[in-house]
Amino acid sequence: MLTLGDIDSDAAAALLACYGIAVEHIGDDLAIPGSYWGEPEAGVIGEKVYARRDTPLHSLLHEACHLIVAPADRRDRIHTDASDSQAEEDAVCYLQIVLADFFPGVGRESLMRDMDEWGYTFRLGSASEWFDHDAQDARAWLGERGLLPIGVPPASIAV
Repeated sequence: MLTLGDIDSDAAAALLACYGIAVEHIGDDLAIPGSYWGEPEAGVIGEKVYARRDTPLHSLLHEACHLIVAPADRRDRIHTDASDSQAEEDAVCYLQIVLADFFPGVGRESLMRDMDEWGYTFRLGSASEWFDHDAQDARAWLGERGLLPIGVPPASIAV
């Protein structure tokens, strides 16, 4: 399972900054604030995602995507449990898979394998089956809010 320590964490922070999200790096021996699932999973408070080097990349992206999809007036009230609805949760899963393509050596296939290994559950049995054959509602939800399609990240980001 890929962790924040396995990738260029500065590039991850730069990509998420394009969405107004800050990544707060926590020392290896410190508790992760705002972690819903407990350590080493990422935490979320306000417009920050908290993570350590051993935080799984899928977890960092998942919490960041909760902030990306949240309306601006709700972001600052988010603490630990960021989910607003099942529709939003599905959209977050979809978006984290899409954003994985912007990390060299990661990509959506790798991220979906990690999601399956961690224990995400989907009606069709795996993240890839869901993404390829059952995620129409998530795509529509994101599209209605102007969050799709996602092109390449801005040129100023070296990911």
